[in-house]
Parts: sequence; structure tokens; C-alpha cells
Amino acid sequence: MSMPSSQLKGLRDRSKVMIQYPYNLSYRNLLYFMAAPTLCYEANYPRTSGINKSYLMRRALEILFLFQLELALIQQWVVPVLQKAILPIHNYEGYTIMERLLKLSVPNHFIWLVFFYFFFHSVLNALAEVMKFADREFYRDWWNAETIVYFWQAWNIPVHKWCVRHCYKPLLSIGCPKFAAQVSVFLLSAFFHEYLVSIPLHMFKAWAFFGMTMQIPLSGFTSWVSKRFSSNYGNMIVWMSLILGQPVAILAYVYHYYVTSYTTIA
Repeated sequence: MSMPSSQLKGLRDRSKVMIQYPYNLSYRNLLYFMAAPTLCYEANYPRTSGINKSYLMRRALEILFLFQLELALIQQWVVPVLQKAILPIHNYEGYTIMERLLKLSVPNHFIWLVFFYFFFHSVLNALAEVMKFADREFYRDWWNAETIVYFWQAWNIPVHKWCVRHCYKPLLSIGCPKFAAQVSVFLLSAFFHEYLVSIPLHMFKAWAFFGMTMQIPLSGFTSWVSKRFSSNYGNMIVWMSLILGQPVAILAYVYHYYVTSYTTIA
């Protein structure tokens, strides 16, 4: 019993008892946490009074449309570019590889933006509406990020809150320096990025891990540029890292997956 006996005697209202730990713990409470669009457990989440059916219908239509749009763009725009990039990479044709990289960067970035809206706005808001979950801060203005640090703090709020609560603050509480705590969070994120790629592809090449670890020096560089010159330059560097960084990793994984899956390249 985590509550003192004096407090237990003072809680005559049964409804008040049920919302305090440990009386809130139940299968229903656990299932709600697993389904709610959050990674951080709370005894009581902010709730809405009902479900807005018109709002839920708009999000559902967005999910259906954007999912089909993503598939069409990948099949018609990205797959042909990747297929034509295998041989130049294998033959170390630098100019052609750069051309394929730039040609891939445009559709990839567009698809990434569509996915952001699809998941963080449409899917999570639809799930929150069904669950009557009132906290709808799933992202902030990451597109205005002047530094890499702010981008990672703003573009995925559920994961950011989990990292702060379960990694960053515990490290600070045991005397870990702020910079070391930030690096630890980046490394943890790098591990999970690599895990999500390596397991489905059945290969370990650490490109995603390397890409995330490169965010550490890049975060310091964007902070220096924003302070030394202008925040606009910092924002430009953030966008360039998003536009060019992902295609590099995609080409690397596709090439190595093709090499390990097929015996000849022609």
C-alpha cells in the first residue's frame, strides 16, 4: 500500500480512491495505456467529453488517401530510381551515384513529409479521438528548427517525452553532465533506428546508427551557425540534412540488401 493509512481513511469517496495509485491499476487501465497515443504512463490522462464524429471522419479519409498516395509514390517514383542506382554504386561511378542521390532526394523528401502528416496528424489524432485522449501535442513547429537538437525535440513529441522521462532526467539525477545525457539519448535513438531497419531486412550494416550518431556533431554545428551568423542558416542546414541524409542511407541499405539477396548484379 503506497498511501499512508491516514490518507486512506480520509478518502471516503470511492471515485477518488480509484484514481489514485495503486487503485487505478487494472486490466482496463493497462489496455487504455497500451492503446493511447502516448509512451509515458500516467495515473490519469486528460480526457475529452465525447467523440467528434465529423473530425474522426476527416482523419479517417486522410489516412485512406495518404496511405494510397504513399504507395503510389514509392512504386512509381522511388523504386525505379533505386533499381537504376544499384549498378553505378557497384561500379563506383561517382557522378552517376550523385545524380541518383539527387534524383532520389526529391520524391523521398516528399514521401517523408506525407508520412509525417499521415502518422503524426491523421493517425495519432484519429486514435486520440477514439480513445477520448485530450493531449494532442504530437509535434511542434519542427520545420522552423534552427538547430538539430530542437528538431528532434519537436518532430516526435511522444518519443521525445519518453526519452526525457526515462533516459535524460534519470541521468541528470545521478550527476551526469547535460551534454553526456544528451549524447546518451542520441545513442539510444540511434540503436532503435538501426533495430527498426536491421530486423526487417535481416542484415546489420549500422547505416542508420551511423546517421543518428552524426547528428551529435551536426547539432553542435547548427547551434554555432545559428548563434554566429543567423538562425536562417541554421534552419537551412537542418533542412539540407533531412533532404540529403535519408537518401544516402536508403541507397546504402538497398545496395547491401540487393548484394546479399542476389548473387549477380547486372
